[in-house]
Amino acid sequence: MAKTYQTLRLILGDQLNASHSWYKGINDNTLYVIAELHQETNYVKHHIQKVCAFFAAMKAFSLALQKAGHHVVHLTLDDTQSHEDLPTLLDTLFEKYAIETFEYQLPDEYRLRTQLSEFCAHSKLSTRGYETEHFYLSDSELATYFSAGKKHRLEAFYRKMRVRFNILMDNGQPVGGEWNFDTNNRNKLKQKDLSHIPEPLVFANDVSDVFARLQKHQVSTFGTYEAKCLWPINRQQAKALLVSFCETQLSKFGFFQDAMTCKADDMYVKKQWSLYHSRLSFALNSKIISPKFVVDTAIAYFHQHEDEIDIAQVEGFIRQIVGWREFVRGIYWLNMPRYGQLNTLEAKRDLPVWFWHGETKMNCQKHAVKQSLDYAYAHHIQRLMVTGNFCLIAGIEPSQVDAWYLGVYIDAIEWVEMPNTRGMSQFADGGIVGSKAYAASGNYINKMSDYCSNCHYDIKSITGQNACPLNSLYWHFMNEHEQPFSANPRNRMVYATWRKKSPEQQAEILKHASDLLCNLDKL
Repeated sequence: MAKTYQTLRLILGDQLNASHSWYKGINDNTLYVIAELHQETNYVKHHIQKVCAFFAAMKAFSLALQKAGHHVVHLTLDDTQSHEDLPTLLDTLFEKYAIETFEYQLPDEYRLRTQLSEFCAHSKLSTRGYETEHFYLSDSELATYFSAGKKHRLEAFYRKMRVRFNILMDNGQPVGGEWNFDTNNRNKLKQKDLSHIPEPLVFANDVSDVFARLQKHQVSTFGTYEAKCLWPINRQQAKALLVSFCETQLSKFGFFQDAMTCKADDMYVKKQWSLYHSRLSFALNSKIISPKFVVDTAIAYFHQHEDEIDIAQVEGFIRQIVGWREFVRGIYWLNMPRYGQLNTLEAKRDLPVWFWHGETKMNCQKHAVKQSLDYAYAHHIQRLMVTGNFCLIAGIEPSQVDAWYLGVYIDAIEWVEMPNTRGMSQFADGGIVGSKAYAASGNYINKMSDYCSNCHYDIKSITGQNACPLNSLYWHFMNEHEQPFSANPRNRMVYATWRKKSPEQQAEILKHASDLLCNLDKL
């Protein structure tokens, strides 16, 4: 007969926060449950490395809690296969362990929070939800900073966060005299820079047992499988990755955070996928490591090495975590569930098939997609201005874009993925997140990368068989949405340039784009 407990506490796969107040004391009447769930493997098709990393991190966390003296049950897909969803599993566990009280941390996905809320509303047990104690802003504070349906801007929010939490501040003023050094963050990697790119720190966590389990249960995934998971799955590894970032990448992070290259790898070292990025997003979003710890560590290192690292480097990094990460979370929670149905631009086309294998003649898309499939990772500009920009100007239906981004990336959890994709990238929210649609021709890719020099297509041509598809698709997109976009002052020069083209030139460009849109799978 199983030991009985008074309280069952549920730990979800993205709630691996060892610093949570739950764990400050040992209670022999409390049982912690961490479970691999079939419902979490199939609500969207995931990258194989993503599922392996989460399941491995969940196992590592359960072992750490057990070692600390807590009572823990770690359930694999073998143990949960007979339960169609989380509520049915919980009911079984309640009965098995004679549970009187159910406690959980508030899920960070609307889907799961709704499921648990409805479950608790009908439960005969005493139930309680807790804050995750991870973010700078608590759930209860979000409504103070955000309003449903209202257009919000990062910069104003970011400044409030800096002041409130005294981050990079000096007597009430921003360190360095400026709030934002974004103009310093737009440098292209030149040939002479490539040899200096650091080799990334990766790990070798054996996930072959997870992979075997996924095969046994016929879990459908995609992407490249690696038996040795290169991502951090425990706090020690996450801290090591943070230290490595500070020591080898922070000094040039700001300069090159938007840069892309396909010429930095050789047969021995693969480093162009990582460049100067920390790759801490999986550890952060699974809550293995806290944003405050990351920020405090980076700032402390900056102050200790101000002769090597200037303010633009560390500010650019801090902005992504204190600013953007907290910002999109607020956008998500104050606008769900309606946000997930927004399609302001009425985009309706299907995602091209090459998003699933990377075989396209467009070199920029090929590298961004193949990197995503190989590593379950791409940095923010690859996501926003390469694959995201293509989906935007090609008019791909936002739910299909959401599903791909949510599935392919190691760090993708809906609260952070959806505002970035449906909002910032696809402008499907009509400007709640961004002040303009981030549409671009091939010129932007050429400016920020070396992709174009080896491409099948000609970056300088707008029409013709070998013309870069992004060029005519861009003008087609801007022309199609001229009425709403032309009112934005940031688009004034774009439309002035378009109107300078003769009617014959415009017609040729639009015709070429229309032909491309009918053959997206073959680009």
